[in-house]
Amino acid sequence: MGTDERDGRTSSRPSPLQRLGNLAMVLVILGCAAWLAPSLLGYDRYVITGGSMSGTFEKGSVAFERQVPVEQLEVGDVITYLPPADSGTTDLVTHRIVSMVPDGTGRLTLRTKGDANASVDPWTFSLDRATQPVVVTTVPHVGHLFIALADPQLRMLAIGGPAAVIALLALGELAGALRERRRDARRAGHIPAQARGDRGAPVHA
Repeated sequence: MGTDERDGRTSSRPSPLQRLGNLAMVLVILGCAAWLAPSLLGYDRYVITGGSMSGTFEKGSVAFERQVPVEQLEVGDVITYLPPADSGTTDLVTHRIVSMVPDGTGRLTLRTKGDANASVDPWTFSLDRATQPVVVTTVPHVGHLFIALADPQLRMLAIGGPAAVIALLALGELAGALRERRRDARRAGHIPAQARGDRGAPVHA
C-alpha cells in the first residue's frame, strides 16, 4: 500500500511491483497445489512424450495414474511400464493391455499396444511388483511445459526472466521514490543553500 505524505492521505492502490509480486505469489501457490495435490490423493504423474496413443490422448498430455494390485489388472487397462531389457526400448511406455496369459508360474505374461499403432508391441513381459500404475485420466497440453523445462536454457530463462523483471521494477520504484522525496524537500525549502546555488551575502565587520 503506498502513502502520500503531501496531503496526509494513504493510497490503497498497490504499486506495479506489489501487483506483480502478488500475482507471482498466487501463481506459485497454485502451481504448488496443482503439483502436490495428485500425490496427496495417491496418484502418480507421467508426461506423455510420444504419439503412440494419439486419438486417446495426445503428446504433451499429463497422465494421472493410480497404483492397482497386479491381480486386478484387466485387458483394456492403459498402464505405464518399462519394457523388458531385450526390447531395445529404454523409456517408459504408456500403452493398452491387449492380452494377459498365465505363464504357469502364477504370473501373467502381458502384451500391450499403442492405440495409434497398427500392430501390438513386439515384446511380452511380466510384472514383478505387487502393484502397477494404471491411467485414470489425462490432462492435455500441460506436459509441454515439463518437456520444455527439461531444456536447461529454457529452465534458466523461465526462472531468471521473472526475477530480472521484478528487479528492474524495484529499481524503478526506488528511483521514483527518491525523485519524489527530492521534490517534497524542495517544496518544503529544505534544500541546503549550496544545493540551491546560493552563495550567501558577505559579512561586514
